[in-house]
Amino acid sequence: MKKRQLGKTGLMVSEVALGTWQLGGGWGTPFNHELAKETLTEATKNEVNCFDTADVYSSGLSEEAIGQFTQSMDEKPVVITKLGRRLERQDKNLYTKENMREFILGSIKRLKVSQLDLVLLHCPPSNLYDEPKVFEALDSFKVEGLIKNYGVSIEKVEDGIKAMKYEGVSAIEVIFNMFRLKPLEKLFPMAKEKNVGIIVRVPLASGLLTGKYTSKTTFNEKDHRTFNRDGQSFDKGETFSGVDFDLGLKAVEALKDLFQTDNLIPYALKYILMFDAVSTVIPGASKPYQVKQNIEAINLAPLSMDQMNQVKAIYDKYIKPSVHPLW
Repeated sequence: MKKRQLGKTGLMVSEVALGTWQLGGGWGTPFNHELAKETLTEATKNEVNCFDTADVYSSGLSEEAIGQFTQSMDEKPVVITKLGRRLERQDKNLYTKENMREFILGSIKRLKVSQLDLVLLHCPPSNLYDEPKVFEALDSFKVEGLIKNYGVSIEKVEDGIKAMKYEGVSAIEVIFNMFRLKPLEKLFPMAKEKNVGIIVRVPLASGLLTGKYTSKTTFNEKDHRTFNRDGQSFDKGETFSGVDFDLGLKAVEALKDLFQTDNLIPYALKYILMFDAVSTVIPGASKPYQVKQNIEAINLAPLSMDQMNQVKAIYDKYIKPSVHPLW
């Protein structure tokens, strides 16, 4: 497993990390502590040294599972966590120093650490980036020793650009995949210039880019892929990357023809890793076998320039008109 530097944090993280939104279950299924442990074990066996979580994932159980798992490890992985979604509503005025401190202390307790490696604001409202006091508070938490580094997880490219005006922002987590190419235009070049790490989330477009779904595929009623396709509960860009499901299936068939395979997982992840602005990609996994599937990307040969260009052509034809302007 190769490692890349996570921007100005100086941390070296595995190219493929582990996203833990659905760790041990999730997306409508009960949390399973033993399954979570097995999944984390499989990741560690495969030299994954970076776990991405949040204080709201499975109501804190994701953080707790990671804390229990890493407690006895001599060489601990880098843990990225997020704050802000425990607020009663997404209002910039609620991102007070007191509230953020409470969330950070909660994560420290659940993760069983004395200091957080990297904490991200969890897709806060866009007008928050006009509030220097929020970032001054985060700077003070670094001085206090509660956190080592901080950054932001974003919905829109413009939010990431605004965030980078604050010197303390050391990493940005953003949706980027074969169906979401807008970050390439301005966000990635600016991040490279400012030495800000890029953490890529939703790399498989909520499973759409695995290649395993069909028009007959159904999801659990408590799965966001059932109830949030039009953004009924949160930003629709979180579900299938904002791509209409049936339209996405047409694009997936074109990608299958391009790569001559029904299993797009390694190609989708390798595509992301072809960009040197990317520090790490965080595909999710709820079971050990999914970790193994994700790891296959590191053994895949680099994509050719022709393949890269054809991915862009498929995006331009099927996806760009309805997705590109929104995020």
